[in-house]
Amino acid sequence: MEREESEEDIMSNNTRLTKKTLALGVLPFIVVGVMILFLFNSSGLLIQTPIKPLPEISIEKVEFGDSQIAVSIRNTGTSEVTIAQADVNDRIHPAAIEPSKTLSRLGVARVLIPFNWNLGEPYEIGITLNDGTRFNKLVKAAAPVPHPTLEQASTFALIGTYVGIIPVMMGLLWYPFIRRLSFSMYTFFLSITAGLLVFLGIDALLESNKIAVDSVAPAFNAQILIFMVAIVSLLTLLYISQNLVQRRSKSSGPGIKSDKKYFEHIKSEVEDKSEDLPLSPTSMTSPHLSYQQKFLIKPVGISMMIALGIGLHNFGEGLAIGAATLLGELALSSFLILGFTLHNTTEGLAIVAPIARSGKIALRKLLFMGIIAGAPTIVGAWIGGFLYSPLLSIIFLSVGAGAIFQVVFQLGTWMYRSNRNKALSGNMPIIAGFALGMLIMYITGLLI
Repeated sequence: MEREESEEDIMSNNTRLTKKTLALGVLPFIVVGVMILFLFNSSGLLIQTPIKPLPEISIEKVEFGDSQIAVSIRNTGTSEVTIAQADVNDRIHPAAIEPSKTLSRLGVARVLIPFNWNLGEPYEIGITLNDGTRFNKLVKAAAPVPHPTLEQASTFALIGTYVGIIPVMMGLLWYPFIRRLSFSMYTFFLSITAGLLVFLGIDALLESNKIAVDSVAPAFNAQILIFMVAIVSLLTLLYISQNLVQRRSKSSGPGIKSDKKYFEHIKSEVEDKSEDLPLSPTSMTSPHLSYQQKFLIKPVGISMMIALGIGLHNFGEGLAIGAATLLGELALSSFLILGFTLHNTTEGLAIVAPIARSGKIALRKLLFMGIIAGAPTIVGAWIGGFLYSPLLSIIFLSVGAGAIFQVVFQLGTWMYRSNRNKALSGNMPIIAGFALGMLIMYITGLLI
């Protein structure tokens, strides 16, 4: 006993964070700080060059108001810049600059140009600096900046309902069909779901990259931010989903309605046990309850995470829709609405496929999952139309991509266990379903 206690004391002493340990951890930062101060205060040690760095500004937003055009500008270069003049379609116009025409690094200014613009016409806005360098931004179709009114909010809500909620709810109608399929066909539909989700994840990353290239200055390293946010989102949601499944498995009672055929298949996948796995709903009080619940609740957790991931993706999609409407780049034709409907209906299929054979799911739970997946489109359209931020769009699209890839990982793991722990790459129906899922998303995406 004394020996064990002494070993425990040694371990606790080794893991204790002492002042000496803290000092050793801070020491490298102190050395780096001293070196930086020394270099900046010893100009003779630094390499001097007569070449002045090129200026760089970013035109972040162009807003069309009452007889004026408001341009938001940020200095994304390394040196201070001064705004000299502004022009519209290569014609110089008088302009007011707030708060100052001189911008330090990452400084922001707002250029107000009195101009009688015409709805729907293209305009090129130019900003010239005092050294003669000119930067421009093309607006394809001028549209008045929307104000947060009930009418405008209702318009965005209607757009979000058309392209978000209705298609997802229509996709939930696949539920009774999938419940009646054989297990092999059910696995085929699960692989279709995986293909759909992978396409959505890739699409979210590509959309984020497009926004980063078109609307965010290189100084912010937005393309690196995309992968940072997606990876952190993936790892965080993996941790949360695992805890969610464990809590559900512990807290669920014996009143779960199970699918007998489903558990018969699961039973055949498991090594022989000393006691048979109970298959009937009335025998759910046996010692094997936690094992049954593991395979019953896992698909429910997967479907909920799919709904959450799709919701985050649709939130980013709503941001893009709201911003495009703001910039006059989105014409809500019947053909476009049809394209969104066909494209997003497959998202409902992705939600119901994992739970279709796990047990009887209450209608309100299905509707709740559909709202989680579709309603964020409305919120995104509101924010995108009234308070559009390219960085915010990138962050939410990246979070959505990470969430979707997390769901694909969980779904693939679950399918692997249901496939007798055999490699999924050797199962031709699964490969065919995965490819078909991506092909469906590609074809319906051509209509948008």
